Amino acid sequence: MKLQLDNDIIFIDIEATGLHVIRDRIIQLAMIKFSADNSGPIERNWLINPGIPISEEAMNVHGIKPSDVANKPTFKQLAAEIFTFIGEADFAGFHSNQFDIPILMEELARYGFELNLDNRRLIDVQRIFYKMEPRTLSAAYRYYCHEDISDAHDAMMDVKATIAVLDGQLEMYRDKDVTTEDGELLTNPVKNNVAALHEFTNDLRLVDATQKLKYDINGEIVFNFGIHRGLPVAKVLAEDKQYYHWMLNKEFSFQVKQIIRKLVTEYEKEQKAK
Repeated sequence: MKLQLDNDIIFIDIEATGLHVIRDRIIQLAMIKFSADNSGPIERNWLINPGIPISEEAMNVHGIKPSDVANKPTFKQLAAEIFTFIGEADFAGFHSNQFDIPILMEELARYGFELNLDNRRLIDVQRIFYKMEPRTLSAAYRYYCHEDISDAHDAMMDVKATIAVLDGQLEMYRDKDVTTEDGELLTNPVKNNVAALHEFTNDLRLVDATQKLKYDINGEIVFNFGIHRGLPVAKVLAEDKQYYHWMLNKEFSFQVKQIIRKLVTEYEKEQKAK
């Protein structure tokens, strides 16, 4: 891989029972870890018994049937191993910020493992592709690698295709500027640098993958939904504990609940110190 590293990074792809990051479950988890010391790469590929039905729509995409995972371990049995393998690594994937990472966070949280993203950098290779050449993973592979994916929608094949696409992007867009849909000129945005790619592939105004929270123009985290849209999350939830507990008990993502707990705790500490 051509990407310059100052920290371990894991390329990830997940196949699941469906597309809902909270209700659905992982049935295949593929990861390739590259280390900053150039050791590896290390591959991990788990088939997982989800414990719930696999939707027909999902089976039509990835082809994994209930019989394929019936005798495989559950996520509960694998959670500690997966969490240990991840360690403090950054993440990269294709559409991973909106699906793979959030659903992985949910699965780990169910069994007591908190995947904290605060100090991790996330590269969504799809965002580079969509911003530079809007297409799908198969088309991206054909475009950057000049051949077809032999087994699309197999998780491990998709991980390897994503790595190849990123290598192609780093080469093709070296020193290339781009004008965004909003008319903003970005100078050389696709750099061989994890921090730069993290910034380029993430909407830094959004706080969580489900887009329930965002930063306002002053950098404060505010609600992005409902009756409190635009209001500061910490202040509202610290002063309205009924709404706070409602959010903790309703079907919000683990990531959102993790963030609001932290915000309320910090806000209350600040108020006591005054």
